[in-house]
Amino acid sequence: MFQHILVPTDGSQLSWGTAMKALEFAKAIQARVTFFHALPATPTTFFGGEGTLTEQELPEEIEAEANAQATILLGKLCEAANKVGVNAASATAKGLPFEGIIATAKDRNCDLILMASHGYRGIKGMILGSETQKVLTHSTIPVLVYR
Repeated sequence: MFQHILVPTDGSQLSWGTAMKALEFAKAIQARVTFFHALPATPTTFFGGEGTLTEQELPEEIEAEANAQATILLGKLCEAANKVGVNAASATAKGLPFEGIIATAKDRNCDLILMASHGYRGIKGMILGSETQKVLTHSTIPVLVYR
C-alpha cells in the first residue's frame, strides 16, 4: 500500500526511536524512506538590551552549524536504513517545520508521513505547539503518529 515514507526527525531520542520503528515498518512493507530535518530560519537582526545589534557573521555560523548537525543526523539515519536493507534518502528545508515536512512529502512523492509526537499537553503544549498536530491539520497525505 505505502511505497515511500517521509520520516521527520528533530534529533531527539523520541524521534530517533520513531525513525527506527519506521525502518522496521518500511522493511516489512518493502517501502523506501526519506528522512527529513527542518533547519532553523537564521535571523539577521538581534535585539539586545542596548537596542538593535546586526551581526552578519553570526547567522552564517548558526546556519553552518545547523547544516552540519543535520548532515550528521541524517547520515546516521541513512546508515541505519542501509544496515537493515531499506532504501533511504534525506532532505532538509528551512522555515516552519510543519510546512517543510508537508512540502517535502509532496515534492518527493511520499504517500505516508510517519512521525513522533512529544505529547505535550496543557500550558506546555500551548506554548511549544505541536508540529505533529500542525502536520495532521494541514497535510493531505496520510500521517501515522508513533508514540
